Amino acid sequence: MTEKMRVLFVKPNMGLVNNRPYDDRGRMEPLTFAVLAGSTPSGCELVLCDDRFEPVPYGEKWDLVAINTEIYTARRAYEIAARFRQRGVPVAVGGCHATMLPAEAAAHADAVVCGDAESSWPQLLADLRRGGLKPFYRQPAAGPVAADFFVKDSVFNGKNYLPITLSQFGRGCPNSCEYCATGLIYQRRHGHRPVARVVAELADQKRRTVFFVDDNIIADIAAAKELFRALVPLGIRWTGQASLNFVHDPELVELMVESGCTGLVIGFESLSAENLKLMKKDCNTSFRGYDRAVERIRASGLMVWAAFLLGYDFETEESIRETVDWALSKKFAFAAFNILTPYPGTPFYRRMEAEGRLLYGGRWWLHDDYRFGHAAFRPRQLSAELLSELCLQARLLHNTPGQILRRATDRKTNSKDLWSLLTYFAYNPLFRDEMKKKHGMMLGYRGYERAPTELGEPAGGLWLEKSRTALTGLAGRLLER
Repeated sequence: MTEKMRVLFVKPNMGLVNNRPYDDRGRMEPLTFAVLAGSTPSGCELVLCDDRFEPVPYGEKWDLVAINTEIYTARRAYEIAARFRQRGVPVAVGGCHATMLPAEAAAHADAVVCGDAESSWPQLLADLRRGGLKPFYRQPAAGPVAADFFVKDSVFNGKNYLPITLSQFGRGCPNSCEYCATGLIYQRRHGHRPVARVVAELADQKRRTVFFVDDNIIADIAAAKELFRALVPLGIRWTGQASLNFVHDPELVELMVESGCTGLVIGFESLSAENLKLMKKDCNTSFRGYDRAVERIRASGLMVWAAFLLGYDFETEESIRETVDWALSKKFAFAAFNILTPYPGTPFYRRMEAEGRLLYGGRWWLHDDYRFGHAAFRPRQLSAELLSELCLQARLLHNTPGQILRRATDRKTNSKDLWSLLTYFAYNPLFRDEMKKKHGMMLGYRGYERAPTELGEPAGGLWLEKSRTALTGLAGRLLER
């Protein structure tokens, strides 16, 4: 193979809503493919297809199709892979799910990329050019976590995403939470890219709003402080994910704010000390209740996306209602009430398997009867059906129009300035609508294929499309200020 290779990147959709492809209105750029593009040697034409809003180009000539897999998109990823392989096109799959279940992924692909791909991706392409793909490509076990890599975001040109730049400083997390796939993949290791590389990339961006996709941006506190100091001159606004223990370090909090941090995704997970101990959420067990920690965060002016994990063994119907009431009392900008999910390979999955508590034969992500937002295991003190219903009720209650308006009155965070208030109102309705739409989704397309004429046609009709266009435009104008 001597001519320029044509490589298709595919970001799979999740599934069907009311027998139509799920149309994700809150979609952001899939950073994975910009990283792969930055690791691609010359001699390749790279094209990105985002299955969430555009048809897959099965009929074109491709030398390779590379598909990212996450647990909720695995079934759809395998469907897409099968159609390309039927046409004789070699398929490589990678991502978190393929890394966790390489044998499963290998049944649907010609090559499986395990772990971070930027180190093995050039070798895969070289093997393809020579006509001999290996079945598996793995990052060296002793290799660095988040070594220096380049991001080439031109793969997003012409695509319709929220006006937020995604960036990554570090990967991995030192915590050992029982339910978390990240801890398993990185074996509690953490590493980060050179600060100068990240800052240079962000300085070249026209957008001034950034989301760091790091699993835990303060996993290495000294490195985080170095990054935040370097971000100050850029004048950006950024958000990211951080473990709650950042509040113990006043200097760290101050640097966050000075560097442009507007808010954080924080995993509170549970109000129960017994549940936190069982899930091995060590970074939260040092708090005797969260009230003081939340007040420290509010005093800094940071908006909070509070994440809760419902369904651990000490969970009851009463404890879930108490969790919702507590979250409402804190007027968080956003709150995600996530149903506890057994991700394959995690200690929690293995414990549920050993105790005979997995549903849908264990492989719920491929089961015809599984629906998004439903429990995939038997809780200790609740039925699976009741846990699913209580999680949905929690989400609905937190996102009623009245509660959204009430939470907006927090003058320390959500309405501390005009930018915060307008951003709050730009995104809360979007997240509420997506949450309601996704509940009960079928994973995969089950033989359905979107016709080219459906490109851009909204599942909710013309009114919803106009609303999204207006919302995205408003958000874009607000976030660039």
